[in-house]
Amino acid sequence: MTEDLDALAKELDREHVFHSWSAQAGLDLPVIAGGSGTVVWDHAGRRMLDFSSQLVNVNIGHQHPAVVEAIRAQAAELATIGPATANLTRGRAAERILSHAPEGFTKVFFTNGGADAIENAIRMARLHTGRDTILSTYRSYHGNTGAAIVATGDWRRMPNQFARGHVHFFGPYLYRTEFWATTPEEECARALHHLERVIQSEGPATIAALLLESIPGTAGVIVPPPGYLAGVRALADKYGLLLILDEVMAGFGRTGRWFAFDGHDVVPDLITFAKGVNSGYVPVGGVIISAPIAATFDDRVFPGGLTYSGHPLAAASIVAALDAMQNEGIVENARRVGVDAIGPGLRALAEKHPLIGEVRGEGVFWALELVADRDTREPVGADVIGRLKKELVARGLLPFTADNRIHVVPPCVVTDAEVEQAMAIYDEALTSVEGDGH
Repeated sequence: MTEDLDALAKELDREHVFHSWSAQAGLDLPVIAGGSGTVVWDHAGRRMLDFSSQLVNVNIGHQHPAVVEAIRAQAAELATIGPATANLTRGRAAERILSHAPEGFTKVFFTNGGADAIENAIRMARLHTGRDTILSTYRSYHGNTGAAIVATGDWRRMPNQFARGHVHFFGPYLYRTEFWATTPEEECARALHHLERVIQSEGPATIAALLLESIPGTAGVIVPPPGYLAGVRALADKYGLLLILDEVMAGFGRTGRWFAFDGHDVVPDLITFAKGVNSGYVPVGGVIISAPIAATFDDRVFPGGLTYSGHPLAAASIVAALDAMQNEGIVENARRVGVDAIGPGLRALAEKHPLIGEVRGEGVFWALELVADRDTREPVGADVIGRLKKELVARGLLPFTADNRIHVVPPCVVTDAEVEQAMAIYDEALTSVEGDGH
């Protein structure tokens, strides 16, 4: 009977569900019926380690009892209410979020997810400054709505360029440097010089904001070199620009800090969030707004809103998730497990497997960049990634893949034993693919 349920799930999916970022024919997706912590399973009970955190969002792990109970209790009391009301749970969710933000942030605008958080942050920046242009990096992903997808720097932007006023620049990425750099210090200095020249060439008086992922996630978990984000802040101040930091993927524990930028001596003007704030148990995102920008709309209408802004089920899940993360030391666990288990484990794999060109990351936010040749750094093709993904799934691990990379992104609650199990699976899968001559 359980096998029948898995077959039915696949049949209904193939017949009726249209999947994102995919050619629909030939999709063969794993069935997930349940989960707990870092483990998920299908109807037949086949268990898999979730080292994707789904879309790098299930930071607190699957089915955390406190978050599930908070949603249940809120649904019993008040399942929904419009945004043009005051609601205690919503207010408490905003208060919890602001308690982890830098000093000087006073308001939270709730959205349905990360993409519309970016949309509204861009809107706020443009209205606050009276300028139009948004600068963002080529290696970035900010979401799949109008301005968010055009701010994105990868191929998904090309068929969707219907928004105005976007200019791209190169951020730091030493492994594939655009600046002929050989050290992190050179990469930082030259990337900042490049950005300043773009600002000057576009005209500072036309630019509303710089928009960056604190750590580019989907683009490769590209941890910025020391001093880069602080240098961007200094350029924003020099030329009178706002700085929006996108923490949708990197925020709320993913890097072993509440916000990724906490480790980079920088305070932005606007912060976007989603994903890890409640681990995706109910769709939610938002913008954390600094006092000067919030004050712009004290006596001026903000022309934006959503039916489900500050939805009470989402708000309840935020309160419960952030309280549990704080009380149970979940952010600290992410930091520790990155230092003690994931980082050393991945570096040991790189010593053994020539397919691995670089290991980078922190916390529970890592990437293996795979190359056909370590000297030329030629990326492996999609066929290699496809085979490796198949081998990982067959061995009981759900991976996150992007371009020529495997992203190692388990929930923040992952244990050392689960990391050890995952490293053995990565090792076996890499060995198998390399044995095929990749």
